[in-house]
Amino acid sequence: QVQLVESGGGLAQPGGSLKLSCAASGISFSRYSMGWYRQAPGKERELVAAISRGGDSTNYADSVKGRFTISRDNAKNTVYLQMNALKLEDTAVYYCKATNWGGSPYYWGQGTQVTVSS
Repeated sequence: QVQLVESGGGLAQPGGSLKLSCAASGISFSRYSMGWYRQAPGKERELVAAISRGGDSTNYADSVKGRFTISRDNAKNTVYLQMNALKLEDTAVYYCKATNWGGSPYYWGQGTQVTVSS
């Protein structure tokens, strides 16, 4: 059974920081590229950041470049999203996604709420 379990969400003030974690089980983690997505109320789910299987390649949405950092620890089957300089518009449910080579299969976590508010 494949499970992706996100944690680390919560309430932060503008300018603050949070670190999300996504622990994977039931898959050969190092064979999957990983991504963080978010979905705000009334909006479509969007890619925030992605990292290659070996961790040597990353990409970010323009809105988070320079503020967010994605990383992974293949020994711990975990991907992280360090979020700094948070803005009100970063408020969303954040999901992690594991994608196998070629795009299939893929798996989603259940999501974790991030709320940025003063």
